[in-house]
Amino acid sequence: MSRKTSSDHDVHQVGTALVIGNINWFRYASPQAFFPLAGAMIPWFAWAAALLCVAGLYVGFFMAPTDYQQGDAYRIIFIHVPAAWMSMFLYVVMASWAGVGLVFNTRLSHMMATALAPTGALFTFIALWTGSLWGKPTWGTWWVWDARLTSELILLFLYFGFMALQAAIDEPRRADRAGAVLALTGAVNVPIIYYSVKWWNTLHQGASVNLTSAPTMAATMLAGMLLMALAAWMYSIAATLHRVRSIILERERGADWLQAISKNQKQRLAADKRR
Repeated sequence: MSRKTSSDHDVHQVGTALVIGNINWFRYASPQAFFPLAGAMIPWFAWAAALLCVAGLYVGFFMAPTDYQQGDAYRIIFIHVPAAWMSMFLYVVMASWAGVGLVFNTRLSHMMATALAPTGALFTFIALWTGSLWGKPTWGTWWVWDARLTSELILLFLYFGFMALQAAIDEPRRADRAGAVLALTGAVNVPIIYYSVKWWNTLHQGASVNLTSAPTMAATMLAGMLLMALAAWMYSIAATLHRVRSIILERERGADWLQAISKNQKQRLAADKRR
């Protein structure tokens, strides 16, 4: 069964395989096929993250104007806000991969969820830490049990709980299923974080950037924040791909295809030494 679109590429389905532009994308659901693809993509995303981060920090710290109320203390938002965005976004992606793995019993989906958790926890910690640094000069205290802060702290505990639960179970498939249930259950916390400033009276300010209205900040500030958000996104992809390759190496270490890759690498190193 095939279907041709108005674009230059064919999109058709052969059995259960989705083929776009003569590429069978479903084959990359296999760790064997995804392993070299991930390795090829890591440098691109890593360099993109580095370049975007340098550009974002330059715009945020040297080009953006001083805030008339908070002075230069506000500049921490160029780290705090992208980190907070990524902490929520990565949890949703992690829970989605875990859910796909739970429903379809796909190994790579669970591996992706496992690989995403440490990066999500890192951004959640950065969001909480920079929020405290911002809160001291703004609110006069390092921490308050505010709805936004408390729900973000719960998100950090959910990341830690997901990683701890998987580490506590020796059998990978059982660990994956248990982690998936926890991740999906904890996903309810993400909208609570997002809407907390609307549902409750909080010290935390509302969103300066949203999809339904114009931003309430200068264009230079917005540019710096978006550059840093893209940098965080690129870093997350690079780190996750690197980590999932390590997970594949650990879980598939007895597979013939991995042994073949190892043998080829040893032969290539031996040949390079003889030159």
